Amino acid sequence: MNVTAAQLGQPNVSQEYLLLNYVQRLDRHRDGRKAVHVHLSNLRDHNRRGHHLRIAGNTFEGLVNQFEGQMFALNSGDLVFICKGASVEEMDDAINRLRYLFSDDPLAMADVADNFSTWYNLEAQYKDFVELAQTLNDAEQARQERLRMRASQWGEDEASNNRPAITPAQLGKLENFLKSADLSSFVRRQQVCAVSVDAHPKPIFKELFISIDELASTVLPEANLAGNKWLFQHLTVALDSRVLKLLVRADDTDLHSSFSINMNVSTVLSQSFLDFDSQLRTGSRGTIVIEFQLIDVFADLAEFNFARDFLHEKGYRLCLDGISHSSLPVFDRKTLGLDLVKMIWDKSLIDEDQGGEKFEALRQSVEECGRSRIVMTRCDLPAAIEIGHLLGITMFQGRYVDALIQEKARFGNTAA
Repeated sequence: MNVTAAQLGQPNVSQEYLLLNYVQRLDRHRDGRKAVHVHLSNLRDHNRRGHHLRIAGNTFEGLVNQFEGQMFALNSGDLVFICKGASVEEMDDAINRLRYLFSDDPLAMADVADNFSTWYNLEAQYKDFVELAQTLNDAEQARQERLRMRASQWGEDEASNNRPAITPAQLGKLENFLKSADLSSFVRRQQVCAVSVDAHPKPIFKELFISIDELASTVLPEANLAGNKWLFQHLTVALDSRVLKLLVRADDTDLHSSFSINMNVSTVLSQSFLDFDSQLRTGSRGTIVIEFQLIDVFADLAEFNFARDFLHEKGYRLCLDGISHSSLPVFDRKTLGLDLVKMIWDKSLIDEDQGGEKFEALRQSVEECGRSRIVMTRCDLPAAIEIGHLLGITMFQGRYVDALIQEKARFGNTAA
């Protein structure tokens, strides 16, 4: 059976979290256990519809009941199956039935079978499997964080979870309203700064985003905008288009250069972005950073690669936003062709042994990524800057950085 949140006493948590929790508890119970990770997320779109994935999940039902099995249906569409005592032949039979189910898909062809599934003998490969579970959980947390970030730009809060999800009809109503709404008064800026050891902030560029909580509450106070992830994704694309049009028409010179904007990959391949690009002043592209969210990049890597090459040819810089410190070692900034990475500050780093192996490994990951290529975001405490410096990071963003800028403006430069 699938592991549910209720079984672990955790309401409303992801299958990725439940998988990690389950695997960690297997540490002393690995004997005879095997696992298989089925990469259904790599199927073509027409083979990844809901009914296909439900049928795929049922393929393991017999093994689940017979061999103390647990099956996890991940948000990406992938399946992870763990059991005790089943033979390789019995598990392989289930995999072959799955491959037959998707026989018209290149992923399921015999000559690329290794791309279809990955096997683990937990007696010998337990550490590798824990790392897989951790990576999957980190990616899902990043996806959820992206939704929360975009929702926060709309003024969504904890109370929104008690409201029903936005409907297609409501989405249409909101999109029509946005077409004629003046969003200029809702533009927000937050500086990314180089912060010295004496807490002196030097602005590098500013992130621009739209905070239209008043507008959202006026138009749809009864709906949770992020409640339906597919409609919310559609809504963010519509919002991207309005932001670009706003920037094209802006009289504020602060909106013409040295800024970053968070965009969907599909947006930068749209006519709205081409219109925006055509109106930019000569030389300003090199000062603009286009930020992408982790889940959007990996949702369609081929589309991202195309968008990346297009943007680089134009002269823009690219940033991957929303990486956790535990995910940083997994991603190769240079291979992805990114100029910057934003890593989220985590208070758990305060308790980390700064002379220990884990902290040193993170410092090495920062070094490999490039110390001047990482921005630590969500910095709301002085400790974020202090620990960032210990890791080799020099660029920061967040409420504490905002406070440093305000303090500098209030008291000025005393080094006269």
